[in-house]
Amino acid sequence: MSRTDEILDKAPKQLFIGGQWVDAENGETDAVVNPATGQVIAHVARGGAADTEKAIDAAEKAFPGWAETDPDQRAAIMRRITDLIVSHADELAVLMTLEQGKPVAQARGEVLIGAESVRWYAEELRRIYGETVPGPNGQLFLVQKEPLGIVGAITPWNFPSSMITRKISPAIAAGNTVVLKPSPETPLSATALMALFKEGGLPDGVVNVVTGDARAIGGVLTGSDRVKKIAFTGSTAVGKLLFGQSADTVKKLSLELGGHAPFIVLADAPVDRVVTELVATKFRNNGQVCTSPNRIFVQQPILEEFTGKLIAAVKKVKVGNGLDEGVDAGPLIREDAIAKIDGQIADAAKKGATVATGGHRLTDGAFAGGYFYAPTVLTGVTRAMNIFYQETFGPVLPVIPFHTVDEVIDLANDTEYGLASYFYTKDPATIGKMSRKLQYGMVGVNSGAVAFPQAPFGGIKHSGLGRENGRQGIDGYVNTKFINLNYEV
Repeated sequence: MSRTDEILDKAPKQLFIGGQWVDAENGETDAVVNPATGQVIAHVARGGAADTEKAIDAAEKAFPGWAETDPDQRAAIMRRITDLIVSHADELAVLMTLEQGKPVAQARGEVLIGAESVRWYAEELRRIYGETVPGPNGQLFLVQKEPLGIVGAITPWNFPSSMITRKISPAIAAGNTVVLKPSPETPLSATALMALFKEGGLPDGVVNVVTGDARAIGGVLTGSDRVKKIAFTGSTAVGKLLFGQSADTVKKLSLELGGHAPFIVLADAPVDRVVTELVATKFRNNGQVCTSPNRIFVQQPILEEFTGKLIAAVKKVKVGNGLDEGVDAGPLIREDAIAKIDGQIADAAKKGATVATGGHRLTDGAFAGGYFYAPTVLTGVTRAMNIFYQETFGPVLPVIPFHTVDEVIDLANDTEYGLASYFYTKDPATIGKMSRKLQYGMVGVNSGAVAFPQAPFGGIKHSGLGRENGRQGIDGYVNTKFINLNYEV
């Protein structure tokens, strides 16, 4: 048996409820497909409504004990879990690449960043501060933070490890219990993580995992009065659906939804450095990232130079199976992802854009069985084209010229999304103006990085509600209670 087969064989394929690995009540399973080959690599339990109710039961049973567990003890368990994730990073990375497709080096980086989320909140749980407020003589006004109860966490396939730890870590740090529904495309990353959570000493029922029927599982989580919060990362359309379904039970919500990030290059920017950083940022996970640069605005004086160097750099991006050495970009996740990209490119070309490189599916040789797409640059893109407004979850860089700062701010803000944005310039006045005027929850100034465990992550407009990471990330997992203590009795 090869090492890859051993890792696959070791990964749990069942539901994780109340600290036990169990089959779905209906006995059904779902196939897990390797997007690089199109081959089925595993079958995982297909849970449904009944299994979700059992998971909620287990989380409800575990909540009182976990909420009252000494903070130092919760922190110690979370530190042990962090160490286990780090020590198993290579195995978790291979498993992720097999079911999700990203290059194994990127997968390992994701696992380690996810581990840092656990470590960060193992420390941040000591800083869930309350306060005292001046009151009348003889009365002490106290403000305290308390855990919510049961949290329903719903995570996506594009970051199947770090999105889990980003939600679970603040939830359990604050004393909550969790029912997790991972993406049906990438369940193995979730179950492998849960095996480590159990090994690290997390009490039974504190975190439960139900893989399977997304509609049925999500319906129970949103409809249950026992579930006090939904934490979701995914598309804006699904986020709005969950928002509506949660209305009757008046849940707290954290929604990290779609993005359509502008990447703005001013005329004074260092062209070679910006091209290098843009290609690295765009082709991380092959563009299947909510913060991925989707609209590349280049100021007219450097348009020709920048575009030429960008095309040359994109042509050097190595596409292939994520397990192969030296691969920069793996496959897309499914067939429908290719259809969406083809549609956007066809529309842009019809309306006057030029496909400078790429623009087609890769099917020869080793690409034949997978969902591979050529790294693509479009020039001459305008507001008349669908790609200007529709989020592109793939390896396409539309280049859009502009003349003035005010013009590009208007262009960049012309979207329903408001997650991440980026711009490059050396001018302090331009930095100040654009940082204020860009309508996004995160702004990268001369940097393509906006996600860190210690800094708040999230968007505005149709890109979502709430924040993850940083000290702000724990706010959505606590209730604020006011106590008027009259000590003159």
